[in-house]
Amino acid sequence: MAWFVLVVSGILEAVWAVSLGRSEGFTRLGPSVAFLVAIAASMAGLAYAMRTLPIGTAYAVWVGIGASLTVAYGMTTGVESVSVVKLLLMCGLIGCIVGLKLAH
Repeated sequence: MAWFVLVVSGILEAVWAVSLGRSEGFTRLGPSVAFLVAIAASMAGLAYAMRTLPIGTAYAVWVGIGASLTVAYGMTTGVESVSVVKLLLMCGLIGCIVGLKLAH
């Protein structure tokens, strides 16, 4: 259950990161509310997962999921440039996340 919660929390990390960017310094209500809800849920899920998973592993997986999804979202929407190097590095990041799960 902790791994499932951790993955969902990592997804919510990407949600709050994108919402923060769209909030324009908290001047837009919708993205600002989405940021607050997503960050609270993401942190709560991370804290829950850390009750049974090692802190370093849980944090690395949480950050890795959030970072890779945030970059993927940016590439998909055209905000972030797409390159072979970036795609390879993202594959490496995802591989490391999977590796941490398998090594646990």
